[in-house]
Amino acid sequence: MSVKDTDLKSTKSEFVPPEDAKRRVSQFMLTLQDDICGNLEALDGSGQKFQEDTWKREEGGGGRSRVIKNGDLFEQGGVNFSEVFGDKLPSSILKQRPEAEGHSFYATGTSMVLHPRHPYVPTVHLNYRYFEAGPVWWFGGGVDLTPYYPFAEDAVHFHQTVKTHCDRHHPEYYPAFKRWCDEYFYIKHRQENRGIGGVFFDYQDGQGQLYKGPDPEGVAAQYSNQVGKLEPRSWEQLFAFVQDCGQSFLPAYTPIAKERRKIDYGERERNFQLYRRGRYVEFNLVYDRGTIFGLQTNGRIESILMSLPPLVRWEYCYHPEPNTPEAELYETFLKPQDWVNWQHQG
Repeated sequence: MSVKDTDLKSTKSEFVPPEDAKRRVSQFMLTLQDDICGNLEALDGSGQKFQEDTWKREEGGGGRSRVIKNGDLFEQGGVNFSEVFGDKLPSSILKQRPEAEGHSFYATGTSMVLHPRHPYVPTVHLNYRYFEAGPVWWFGGGVDLTPYYPFAEDAVHFHQTVKTHCDRHHPEYYPAFKRWCDEYFYIKHRQENRGIGGVFFDYQDGQGQLYKGPDPEGVAAQYSNQVGKLEPRSWEQLFAFVQDCGQSFLPAYTPIAKERRKIDYGERERNFQLYRRGRYVEFNLVYDRGTIFGLQTNGRIESILMSLPPLVRWEYCYHPEPNTPEAELYETFLKPQDWVNWQHQG
């Protein structure tokens, strides 16, 4: 399904955002936030509700931040919507897309991080976004899972669910974006992945190769190079893909949370969870592009940093004991795996 040369003159209008693009994407992001929050409140089961704060950005735009705290399942979680615009593009954008310089910009998206109280229930992250600056536009985002204790069936379910939704739109989306996710959520100074991944993509404008990341020699780039340039995909096609990705979250995550919360745990498991949360903090403060973008655009600090866990611990020179679940997490689950086909491996 790849092409080498395509004449876009006759179909150029398909690759330009429609006049109501901003309104439609913004409405989808708001609806996604509503759907996720309603279902998570029911999943938590404590009667706790998301606290909502609406905010305005002086330079243009604003958002609504929702946080749930001290629930039966979720120790803390946030689901944010933002819609910002202005004349000055952040340096992180210009570095990747210099052709956007000199144009005003618009960006909207929904982001979510859930930190369960229960150590056997994984932390999970989601972010989907849309960006416009003059002639430049793209979609980006993804979803990834960060378990504290290893359950292969959970990893298989999560990845298979996400893949099924991706495959509805293109068979190369999941294999390319899964590799990109493994590359992106890598903690370089620890030389380990943050979790078991999922999918991650950015700068998707329907043109060229799928991988548009910073590492031309990496596994994601190598796979994308093998696939080659895909047939051009329209704004409508990419918007439909992002909507499907957003809607894959609840069926991917809720069965895992429902099952794992049934397991008893003690102080050992809780302490390990708090220690591993430290990796989440390190990644988000050092590498996360959403955090960097928010800080560079003078975003709302409380919303930007809502991804951080409420409690965390660090331990000097920690190493898991051999032949324990904690060791298995390090040895297998924090390294990229072909989770979709895991059940077929020896």
